[in-house]
Amino acid sequence: MFRLTQMLRELKTPTPTGLRRDPPGPVVIWNLIRRCNLKCKHCYSVSADVDFPGELTTREIFSVMDDLKTFRVPALILSGGEPLLRPDILEISRRAKAMGFYTALSSNGALIDADKADRIAEIGYDYVGISLDGIGATNDKFRGLAGAYGAALSGVRACVARGVKVGLRFTMTLDNWRELPRLIELAKAEGVKKFYLSHLVYAGRGNKNRGDDANWRVTRDMMDFLIDAAWTALESDEELDFVTGNNDADGVWLYFWTLRHFPEQAEHLRAKLAQWGGNSSGVNVANIDNLGDVHPDTMWQDYPLGNVRARPFSQIWTDVSDPIMAGLKRRPRKISGRCASCGFFDICGGNTRVRALRLSGDAFTEDPACYLTDAEIGAPEAERLVLRPFRGMKHEAVRR
Repeated sequence: MFRLTQMLRELKTPTPTGLRRDPPGPVVIWNLIRRCNLKCKHCYSVSADVDFPGELTTREIFSVMDDLKTFRVPALILSGGEPLLRPDILEISRRAKAMGFYTALSSNGALIDADKADRIAEIGYDYVGISLDGIGATNDKFRGLAGAYGAALSGVRACVARGVKVGLRFTMTLDNWRELPRLIELAKAEGVKKFYLSHLVYAGRGNKNRGDDANWRVTRDMMDFLIDAAWTALESDEELDFVTGNNDADGVWLYFWTLRHFPEQAEHLRAKLAQWGGNSSGVNVANIDNLGDVHPDTMWQDYPLGNVRARPFSQIWTDVSDPIMAGLKRRPRKISGRCASCGFFDICGGNTRVRALRLSGDAFTEDPACYLTDAEIGAPEAERLVLRPFRGMKHEAVRR
């Protein structure tokens, strides 16, 4: 995850730079259930509204949680499918909070009525993320259910009304990028505290629909708009943080934005971006699926590293006999293609490996969704294509 607002704060209140520091254990995104009431076009777990056999029991989950705590995992993101469809989700969440984990709930929001919102507030989740992929019919088309938008928005409002910290999550494609400004305005109007823009990853149904991925021009333009919106919110002291995910070139793009707007602070920001270091799949981010299989992150659902029923998570995660894990944990990673000569590799770390694997068969070659030009990554001071600020959804490319 790229914490855009946090990086922008460095332009207002710089903090000392230093070496990259990894947390003691990875953040674990846990797909507790595969069943879901929706059928989203970009679902990485290919969930559906049916029961999937063999899922971890409550007792098994508690046992794994004990191992995660000993392994110093700092945070659990409880996900699905739709986690609220698990009858024991509140029991699991309550135990996670009692054990001292940062505990987040990842939901589509459509099942959150007043009673569930009361229970969510009682648990005291540190964060509840609710997905919206557009306004009204656009969201419903993405999510495969008429009325999904209204139900999710009601869930957002019910949680916010009870003091729950809520974030909106938006996966951008060619079919919905025009919705971004309206969704940001919605977040502000509804008292949402975080806005998360996710780039499409070619996993699950997202791989089947990868032809809908936003092209480079759209991505660059929308990133300019998002950074402008985040800066405006920061300058206005609005309580809305912006983050992005699944395309670590965003960090480099922010550096380019800073060169244009705050050149005197650009090198400080670049040092902070290098300290962040980009993609951390297999290192600081882990995934456990509904059957107990461990993956380098959520987008590697078809690549199990081991199962927590057979081996503790702590042993699976530290085993580098697997070539994918060995490659992910190597620092710096050895990535071929454009990444090998990129002048900003220290910022993005090679970006998302799953997209490279899907399109080339090689998990350690360039990410095809890196939206930076050859000139930009090879010679930072060379002529590069930039985009003028967002103006009424009309964008004009210029040479600088």
